Amino acid sequence: MAQTTAASKSVKFIITRQDSPESKTYTEEFNLPYRPGMNVISALMEIQRNPKNAQGQSTTPVCWDSNCLEEVCGACSMVINGKPRQACAALIDKLEQPIRIQPMKTFPVVRDLVIDRSRMFTALKKVKAWIPIDGTYDLGPGPRMPEKKRQWAYELSKCMTCGVCLEACPNVNEKTDFIGPAAISQVRLFNAHPTGEMNKEERLEALMQDGGIEGCGNSQNCVRSCPKGIPLTTSIAEMNKDTTKHLFKRWLSV
Repeated sequence: MAQTTAASKSVKFIITRQDSPESKTYTEEFNLPYRPGMNVISALMEIQRNPKNAQGQSTTPVCWDSNCLEEVCGACSMVINGKPRQACAALIDKLEQPIRIQPMKTFPVVRDLVIDRSRMFTALKKVKAWIPIDGTYDLGPGPRMPEKKRQWAYELSKCMTCGVCLEACPNVNEKTDFIGPAAISQVRLFNAHPTGEMNKEERLEALMQDGGIEGCGNSQNCVRSCPKGIPLTTSIAEMNKDTTKHLFKRWLSV
């Protein structure tokens, strides 16, 4: 009886589509038979296998990005029922119908739900979010971090550059060059590393430039939306403190 009921149910999707970066957006509706345990990605896969809209007309398959399907890679970020999140973790049973799916507006759309997240990677380059080491010969074991510091640093390392925090942040838009909370949090992570600390001042200087940490309006949307629960607002507060100290240190050394 339960199987018969499940087979008779259907799920309605309203998907915002865009054929190319220059073309206009439009919406298309799809009805899919309900299956227990469905998530948004499995629904998109079903549409890809049988690309017919709610009117029964053949259409082009919906394009989207995904990779791990385990909320680790961050590729399947999209706006689902008005909330930026990972499509692989969005279970149909927990979503209100009709399910509305849109690309994240903070980033340029390539096609349909596929976006260009270059803005995030450019920000990471700007703040030098890496540990500079000479890889031409064996350096031996690296310096050990105190356990207390390692525990909170590990939480920051969970960032998967998914872009959800930038989509949720009202200060990240086409009118600003704010680098966003993810890059700021990565500065805190790499400055905490015993080797990365050698370039601490360079990263702080990058945060003090235009589009840096002063662009944060403290809306705290980022920490509420982060799928990995990263304490982004704590990182921003810490970096505010460090950049202020660095500024005074620079003034006193003149």
